[in-house]
Order: sequence, then C-alpha cells, then structure tokens
Amino acid sequence: MFIKKINNLKKLQKIFVIFLVTLIFSNNLFGLSYIYNIDKKVSNESSIAVINNINPTFSFKSKSQVLMEPITGNVIYANNENEKILPASVTKVMTLLLTMEAIESGKLKYTDKIICSAKASKMGGSQIWFKENEELTVDEALKAICVVSANDVTVAMAEHLGGNEENFVKQMNEKAKLLGMNNTNFMNPHGIDEDNHYTSAMDIAIMSRTLINEHPDILKYTSIWMDTLRNGTFNLSSTNKLIRFYDGANGLKTGSTSKALFNLSATATREGTTFIAVVCTAPTGDIRNEEVKQLLDFGFSNFKIQNICDKNTIIDKIEINKSLNNSQDVIIKDKINILIEKGKEIETKNEIIYNENIIAPINKEKSIGKIIITNIKDGNILTEKEIYLSRDILKSSVKDYYKYLIKKIIKLT
Repeated sequence: MFIKKINNLKKLQKIFVIFLVTLIFSNNLFGLSYIYNIDKKVSNESSIAVINNINPTFSFKSKSQVLMEPITGNVIYANNENEKILPASVTKVMTLLLTMEAIESGKLKYTDKIICSAKASKMGGSQIWFKENEELTVDEALKAICVVSANDVTVAMAEHLGGNEENFVKQMNEKAKLLGMNNTNFMNPHGIDEDNHYTSAMDIAIMSRTLINEHPDILKYTSIWMDTLRNGTFNLSSTNKLIRFYDGANGLKTGSTSKALFNLSATATREGTTFIAVVCTAPTGDIRNEEVKQLLDFGFSNFKIQNICDKNTIIDKIEINKSLNNSQDVIIKDKINILIEKGKEIETKNEIIYNENIIAPINKEKSIGKIIITNIKDGNILTEKEIYLSRDILKSSVKDYYKYLIKKIIKLT
C-alpha cells in the first residue's frame, strides 16, 4: 500500500512538471482564458416610465430659460438657452464651484481664515462691508457669498484661492471650458457688469448642475433664509426669496444689475427629485421668481426620478484571466437614476458588455466594460454606465500556481 502511494505521488509529480512547463510558455495561465459574452443579460430588471415629448407653453417675459434635471442632465425645457447674457451675481456659481473643489481637495478648510484686502474692501454692490484686514472663516465667507451675494467677500475668496483676482478668473474660464460652457467668458468672480463678461442660460445650468452634484454640501449654505455673522451682530437675509416661499427650494444664486436685469439659477428638491430652473434677463425680480416657479412647477408636476440601482451595486461575477482568485464581483460605482414621466410604466432590460482581453493585473479604478439600460418596448437606450471590479486583482505568479497544485495533490492523496 505504501509503495502504491509512492508511485501515485511520482505520477502526480510528473503531471505537475508537465503542467509547469506548459504554464511558463502559455499565454493563458492554467487555461483560465475567459470568453466574454457581449450579449450577456443581467437578471435584475426594473420598470420605469418613458419620457414622451411634452411641449409646454409658457408666456415668459425673460430672455432665456432652462429647466434641467441635474442627476441625469436631462433638459426638459429650453428657450434661447445659448444666447449670451450678462450673468450678474449668478457668476458666483463658478466662484463657489472652485471654492468647494478647493475644500474637497484639502487645499482649503472651513476653518481657514480669509483676510480682506484693500481691493476687496472697496467693492460696491451687494456686500457685508468687509473691512481691510478683517478676517472671516471659510464657513462664514460661504454664508456671506451664498446668502447675501457679498462682492467684497467674493473678491477676498478669489484672492485667497488664486493669489490674486486675475489668476482666479483665469481658473474660472479654464473650468468653464472644461465643462463645455461654450458661451461663457468671465472677467471677474462677482458678476458686476464688465466688457466681455458673459454667459448663457444653458451654461449657467451646466455649472449649477456640477456644483450641486459634485459638492452637495453647498446646499447647506444656499438654503439659508436668515443667519448672522460677526458673532451675531450682522444679520444676513437671503436674496433668493424662493428659499422661504417655494416648497423644496434649496438654492442656488440670484443676480441683478441695471444692465443684466434679473437672473436666477434656482434649485428645488421634492421626494428625491431635483430640478434646476434658470431664468435670465427678466424685467423685474418678481417676474424672474414667478417664471422660475412656473418651470419648477412644470418639472415636479410631470416628471420624477426613478432609481435603477444604488452606488457600488454588484451586477455580475466574472473570472479573470491569469488570476487564481475566485470569480470577482462586478459593480456599478455610480447610482443610476432615470428621469421618467409620471404615470407611464415600461419595462427595462440591462445588458453588460465587457471589454476584450480582461487580464490580471487589473486596478479597480479601470473600467472593464459598460452596462446598457434599454427600454424593452422600443429598444431605445435609456442610459449607459461604466462597470468595474470591486477590488484590485493581482496577476497570479508561478509560485501561486505551484501552491495551488500542491493543495490539489494533497487532496488527491
């Protein structure tokens, strides 16, 4: 019996040697080449409503308008959306975006001090009478900018982040270009009328969407109706009256000058659905607010967000070429939402398409394919998202395969 076991071990050793030689010269380690089925269907299906073309009839007195759902980026209504207009203090949406990016990156902290320069102290228009060498924390500065549209604090923030106002404005224009704001050019961070300082309703919607999607903490400031600064001695009251008088209003930025007239980028959220309504060049503040309310009312009356899946949802499992690890979880990093028309249910189909030659090592930050969500009834694609592995996958070494075979041999004996 003992001799028989020895002979079996010798046979297994020979098999192992043959395997090892094959392994070294083979491109497909251990025969783990994986055939990716581009027609593979995900089992989880959901029902959503389809958005039909609804053509609202408004009688607006403002020059241009946009109604956008910020998660999907769907534009529900647009009129003269690319026409260049004077933004006034709606310019500060970009200033706030760059400020929040600095906070997110660690370059700036809410507790950091913003010091007022001589230039900042001399700003006119909306202000808090920021005195030269006076200090505010970033948290206080954000309140001043968001609630009362303080030009003096805005310039001080721009100087703090850019070194000087000119450098900061350059950063604003670079960001605008990156976002595809093709009808925008900034000359200052505050919005006081200046030659060659312009934007459009669509570009305002684009930067507003980026701000609230990527930095939702800003809504803690833009939703303030009343507050104080300087240890309670200086009162703040929001320039955006919708914060108090419109259900769900939580931002974003007003703007008005004698030339620009009245502009507003407004955000509101109800039952998990948010809309951005932009109105530009309205003749009065009341008309501006009324037209924004009409846009928001139309959005909330006709549409809602349908959640398809949450962040980091596991949608599949796959084996990876040149890796001995067990099958790996495939995830969608982002939440998938679709804007749907209320009351019209349809079925959806999810399809995964993998990239070719998915071979270890693979970083979890690298896309391995995409998921396509389509309307079963008409085959229209509703949305596409990149897919990823849930963790980094290392390439298995010859030593790993040796250990793997030893374990197999022990089991056989």
